[in-house]
Amino acid sequence: MGKTKTLTGALLAVATLTVTGCGGGGTPSSETASAPTDAKEVSGSITVLTQRTDLVKSGAMDAYAAEFRKIYPKVKVKFEGLTDYEGEARIRMNTKHYGDVLMIPGAVAKNDYPRFFAPLGSAEELGAKYRFSDKTEVGGKVYGVAQFGTANGFVYNKAVWKRAGIEDWPKTPREFLADLGAIKAKTKAVPYYTNFGDGWPLVQWTSNVGSVTCDKDASNKLAGAVSPWKAGSELNVSDTLLHDIVKGGLAEKDPNTTNWEESKTLVAKGKIGAMMLGSWSITQMQQAAEAAGGSKDDIGFMPFPAQKDGKFCATLVSDYQQAVNINSEHKEAARAWIDWFTEKSGYSAKEGAVPTVKSAAMPDTLKDFVDNDVTFTERSEKDTAKVNDIDKASEIGLNTPDYRQKLIDIARGAEHGTLKDFFAGLDKRWDEAARTAGS
Repeated sequence: MGKTKTLTGALLAVATLTVTGCGGGGTPSSETASAPTDAKEVSGSITVLTQRTDLVKSGAMDAYAAEFRKIYPKVKVKFEGLTDYEGEARIRMNTKHYGDVLMIPGAVAKNDYPRFFAPLGSAEELGAKYRFSDKTEVGGKVYGVAQFGTANGFVYNKAVWKRAGIEDWPKTPREFLADLGAIKAKTKAVPYYTNFGDGWPLVQWTSNVGSVTCDKDASNKLAGAVSPWKAGSELNVSDTLLHDIVKGGLAEKDPNTTNWEESKTLVAKGKIGAMMLGSWSITQMQQAAEAAGGSKDDIGFMPFPAQKDGKFCATLVSDYQQAVNINSEHKEAARAWIDWFTEKSGYSAKEGAVPTVKSAAMPDTLKDFVDNDVTFTERSEKDTAKVNDIDKASEIGLNTPDYRQKLIDIARGAEHGTLKDFFAGLDKRWDEAARTAGS
């Protein structure tokens, strides 16, 4: 995928480890892909599968490999960029030949990780060092290390908000709606852009789970007949805000005509006030601003409009997780690459992303969050498999755009119904699925 679509990794951070769909996995092995003790003795040629086709084509990945070889001179790294990463990787995994290092596809069920990937170490060991390690923890062992993480919030044009007379971040959904109203009244910008047409950006709203209450276990708490859209719940608050934005005429006139690529330029030129996205998008918006002859300093990022104990919270979720093929003949070299790429390459900093290494500083792109004491909440993935089983059985699709597209259609009058009845229907489907999923 091109750089403009590297977001899929971020989306898959909240995504669907629901179907096995792969038949090439071997018998679970206890052989750990251990970190090497002597860099100069590690050898072998390894293949790394990646969704970053843009970096492969530009030679950027080869530049990373050249730096890696300065430390590991006997290891040769080859890259295969997969345009349809999910589809192509899934097909490859029906064989034993799916690279030495790969990003874990969303189609692989979490409990099947031991069939396909070599363990990297204990949950205790890797959890002390890395963020997001519980996302790939099975039976006390970790099978993947995140490339990086992303914070959730709204990317916005600071100049537009300033022209509307807005100086501070809104603290509540009501204040957010009022601010969008001011943008509509005092500027020519579209206050909010849904990206309804492309669909996938609507999934970003699911990443707010945890931001509203500052609860790292918020997603785990969906694993049951809990009526996720009941009054005051995380999903109720965030989805109500989306509904009210559209119902209040604060979004584009025709959602069907939205275009992701165009939206970046529109934000950059001050023709859009805000969009809900992960922090991975900041650098793309800044580049669009500079390409349009503007300033990257006009691009801002604000947290979801809710506070706990007087502070904003931002959920942190994992990007794609790097894993070692259980069939690799060079597991030590593969592990060396993962460790170096995660800790030493500078990749996450260059992407403006949240570092996987806990001791590393937050990127410059999140300086406003750091300066304003936004609480970063690393969302636990302990019960992700259970939540995804329920979601699949309910056919709601927390990680697909469909139900939010219907929410928007109800809000703009393109479909009959009320928000209250819509939420009640979602709760009924979820709770019924929770009582039968896995039985």
